[in-house]
Amino acid sequence: MNSNDTEINESATHLLGLQGVGVIGVEEREDGVRVVHVVTTDPGARACPVCGVFASARKQRALTRPRHLPCGGRPVEIQWHKSRWRCGESACPRGTFTEQIPQVPARMRVSSDLRREAGAAVCDGGRTVVQAGRDLGLSWPIVQQALLVYAAEVLDETPAPTEAIGIDETRRGKPVWKQNPATGKWELVADAWHIGFVDAVGGRGLFGQVEGRNAASVADWLTFQPEQWKAQVKYVAIDLCATFRAAVRRALPEAVVVVDAFHVVQLAQRHLADLRRRLTWKQHGRRARKGDPVYTVRKLLRRNKEDLTPEPLALLYGELTLMGTYGKQILAGWKAKELLRDLLHLAAKHTHIHPAPSAISGALHRFNAHIADHAHLPELVTLAETVEQWWDGIHAYITTGITNAASEGNNRVIKLEARNAFGFRNRANQRLRSRCATTRRGRREPLPA
Repeated sequence: MNSNDTEINESATHLLGLQGVGVIGVEEREDGVRVVHVVTTDPGARACPVCGVFASARKQRALTRPRHLPCGGRPVEIQWHKSRWRCGESACPRGTFTEQIPQVPARMRVSSDLRREAGAAVCDGGRTVVQAGRDLGLSWPIVQQALLVYAAEVLDETPAPTEAIGIDETRRGKPVWKQNPATGKWELVADAWHIGFVDAVGGRGLFGQVEGRNAASVADWLTFQPEQWKAQVKYVAIDLCATFRAAVRRALPEAVVVVDAFHVVQLAQRHLADLRRRLTWKQHGRRARKGDPVYTVRKLLRRNKEDLTPEPLALLYGELTLMGTYGKQILAGWKAKELLRDLLHLAAKHTHIHPAPSAISGALHRFNAHIADHAHLPELVTLAETVEQWWDGIHAYITTGITNAASEGNNRVIKLEARNAFGFRNRANQRLRSRCATTRRGRREPLPA
């Protein structure tokens, strides 16, 4: 049976979307699956794959059942009635061959369109490999291989040009140790952390990840990138991590390190909590309990001043005043945190208007003066020292408004991807899936080709 023996249904062929074959009939089984009978219509299918000579002598007929995309939301079973030909070239080592088309090459049981759909379901659709296999009727190895092919096609090999990048770490699982038989020492085989590099301002997601949490890993990834790309990176957003700062200065000496404001405020909140706990123990010899003034306002201390209405603000001041000297010292810690936030609020976020140097110096002076008035509180002194050590990065944030929010958002997506997959054992596969989830999943702009 071939295209010369039976009439081709052009409409059904076009609906099937499998180039190189024609539909000669469709029937429906009792289980609801449509069986589509097709024959070869591509003239090139008769060309010998070795010598390229077109065959004219048919050896026998064959029936194969390649899997293809569902049609009309329902699965279809394709029965391909094709021929096995004898090669007419006497010098050709290939005696016989079976017809094949580009979408279903020889020895392939799955069409290229179905494979691409499986890869896109994981890479672009956010589905797990297992779920994509269930939806399309494919096994895990086939979907995984389709993902590798599709990701290599759509993901850029080199990072896209950007003015600012963000660097942050995320935990990938437990570390893996292996004992060296020669020395008897245990060596780290798989680190528990991945360091990610993201586009901090362009919204292009994750550029790449490296294993480990040290300066060498960060510096090596940055150094490996093209010189033209590195020359365009003017800012690098990080948290208060001296390791990242040292790596950036080594690999991108011209780039400006920007400290993320969220982590600065988080540090102030941590010192305030330490101050509150220390003074509570000093006054009561125990942790705060219900009924204690400091217990009543413990949550208010974490709130921002502008978010407090007059009633909670009066409660905060009143309860801490009842504590006496210790309460006033805790209130001083809260004010120090708010003065630091006032300094950070000068940042040019959306207006791109740089704050006046006098405004920055004035806010910094008020913060330092308040710390100097309460120099007997070690938590506040430590906070001021940290701000001084990282002032260049904090000042860069105030003048540029660049944050590392993109890294934090990507880390959340990466952790969600790992939970959906019930964890990863293959670290390279985890990095690939993380990049797919953060760069290809539903965004406002169209997905890149």
